[in-house]
Amino acid sequence: MSKLRFPDSMEECVYFTRRQADEKGKVVCWVFREKCSKCSKGQMAKPVDEKTGRPKVRANTYICPECGFEVEKKEYEDSLTANIQYTCPKCSYEGEIQIPFKRKKVKGVDTLRFQCEKCKEDIDITKKMAEK
Repeated sequence: MSKLRFPDSMEECVYFTRRQADEKGKVVCWVFREKCSKCSKGQMAKPVDEKTGRPKVRANTYICPECGFEVEKKEYEDSLTANIQYTCPKCSYEGEIQIPFKRKKVKGVDTLRFQCEKCKEDIDITKKMAEK
């Protein structure tokens, strides 16, 4: 198995997280931005706010900066691949895996779920929720 490429900067990523799974377990997950499916030149990104120059975090679309092609957030994110480096909290196995970036509901929370390659234990990366 080839070694996963770690991102050089956050600009390359749609999603990045580093989590502690237990005392022994940990997970690092990142999802690279993809090239535009229409022109293959620009990298798809969230629209930018003209006033601040920052991406609109809550936008429901991704836009190609080169040709202006737009795609729905869910459709675009479901086509991406999540890269994961992990240490299993059950057996302490250190591994790398790639899975589709499709979150499923687990106990009512959006979750990326994968299994340890050695012991087949389910490992979850839950979407962080804002505390009220």
